Amino acid sequence: MPVEGAADLAEWKPDSWRRCPALQQPEYPDPAALERVLAELRQLPPLVTSWEVMLLREQLAEAAAGTRFVLQGGDCAERFVDCRPARITNTLKVLLQMSLVLVVGAERPVIRIGRFAGQYAKPRSANEETLDGVCLPSYRGDIINRPEFTAEARTPDPDLLLRGYERAALALNFIRALVKGGFADLHHPEYFDLDWVEHSPLADEYHQMAQTIRDALRFMENVLGVRAGDSDRIDFFTAHEALHLGYESAQTRQVPRRPGFFNLTAHFPWVGFRTNQPEGAHIEYLRGIENPVGVKVGVDTTREQVARWIEALDPQRRPGRLTLIHRFGASRIADALPKLIEAVRAEGGQALWVCDPMHGNTQMTSSGVKTRNFEDIISEVEQSFDLHRSMGQKLGGVHIELTGENVTECIGGTRGPSEADLARAYESEVDPRLNYEQSLELAFLIARKMKSDR
Repeated sequence: MPVEGAADLAEWKPDSWRRCPALQQPEYPDPAALERVLAELRQLPPLVTSWEVMLLREQLAEAAAGTRFVLQGGDCAERFVDCRPARITNTLKVLLQMSLVLVVGAERPVIRIGRFAGQYAKPRSANEETLDGVCLPSYRGDIINRPEFTAEARTPDPDLLLRGYERAALALNFIRALVKGGFADLHHPEYFDLDWVEHSPLADEYHQMAQTIRDALRFMENVLGVRAGDSDRIDFFTAHEALHLGYESAQTRQVPRRPGFFNLTAHFPWVGFRTNQPEGAHIEYLRGIENPVGVKVGVDTTREQVARWIEALDPQRRPGRLTLIHRFGASRIADALPKLIEAVRAEGGQALWVCDPMHGNTQMTSSGVKTRNFEDIISEVEQSFDLHRSMGQKLGGVHIELTGENVTECIGGTRGPSEADLARAYESEVDPRLNYEQSLELAFLIARKMKSDR
């Protein structure tokens, strides 16, 4: 079934989304100022290239076939203030270390996709926030407004779109320099911070797995004559939620010697649970770009939605084009996921399946703090592996909100934190993230699961 009100792809343009219902878009007090900023963005250089986009699409097709595995991770919502060398380095470090651990478990290449260099906008459940009787627009991410509870800070400012573009460019430039310059050389034991392992009942297994990684990297150096950090074959891709459609479409363009349009703000844009309506502006936008695209799905997803997403976003049923990122919650996935898999199969879909174990497991503490329990997160991931296997297919990846910092936002894991510890280092303005130790422990547990399933 085609998307209601959608034009044929031959008539699609980067701004054709404007004729569809557009949710979660900020209301700017000065539309002329917004248009001025968007016009400037259209003239600025792209942040990524079309050949990088197509390389990722090829690799995602291999992940859909079960020969690669996706690790997608990073901040819930990036902050401009965190565009600093130490923060970027720590995020890159944890993603790389997690990917190396997963390689041991999967025994297949891991695709690294960072939720960074552009994850500056976040959907909100309410347009307004009330505090002490004062009602102001909700904070929607640094690219739109500011978190401080003042009228000035909460007023959407189009100039922040330019700041977001600039911060994304700076972060990407630094990430590329780190990878090219040898930061990926992690065969030194001291690069893995494993103090927390001693507190785990799986300590011996974790140490053995870490030693396997070090031995494999030393093999590269001593036998093959290639240092792990000297290879240019380590790919990092960037992704963010394609939420602010004016920003996304301003950097959507055609390129020489390639057909179609490319979103060149990120390799992999996706739409979230609040903006995935088949008749909506976000799906209309995604259907016209050549990037691989993702859709968040959950317990309320219907067979009709599945049919319409596939028809709009992947009418030719090409592996690598469409990723379904499922987020159910540990208590609901067993009932909901098999139905979704059957619905996709009924449409002949060739989707890549990725588990987001974060968003379905968000909870509030007794004191009103938003958090997630590590045990729920790992439970949903393990159930995902089992359910996909029982349906005769493989889970293709995981999608994790994490940080390389020592924050205290999610409860549990080998070394905490507990609910009482959350206030010690709770930084997120939106959703809670796994810290470095929790992220690496999750990678070890996933690798353990994948190894036992082989």
